[in-house]
Amino acid sequence: MKNFIYLFALAFLTAVVPAMAQTSETGTFQGAQPTKSHYRAVYQLNTADTATIRHALANIQNALNDPRLKGKLEVELVVYGGANIVYRKDKPYFEQDIAKLHKQGVIMAMCENTMRMRKISREELFPIVSYVPSANGELIIRDQEGWTIIRP
Repeated sequence: MKNFIYLFALAFLTAVVPAMAQTSETGTFQGAQPTKSHYRAVYQLNTADTATIRHALANIQNALNDPRLKGKLEVELVVYGGANIVYRKDKPYFEQDIAKLHKQGVIMAMCENTMRMRKISREELFPIVSYVPSANGELIIRDQEGWTIIRP
């Protein structure tokens, strides 16, 4: 029995130690490799902080540009709360950024609960915006559908 335990430990170490060494060597790790033909991510944005908004939009663009995900990524941006400024015509700070992302297939979704609470009409938002009854509901459904939820 004792010999069996030693043999088992030796076999385990022979298999595990080289694998651990491969990932700890500087410059050898290449990142995760795409194994699926399609990926889906939903970014949630609920702050009026312009630095956070710019960061989120840049992150979406970075994901779309990642060569591992090129042509395989479906993205939705769900906006609610203070982030409503992203889609507002009277605050066009982000108009070029969202237009560029939309041209790349990003779904621009706005929470209708936020619109009701803040008295925002559809006419006040850019025409590329789509609408969801609630941001939380959208996130719950997307999560259950297997989408990755990203919060900047």
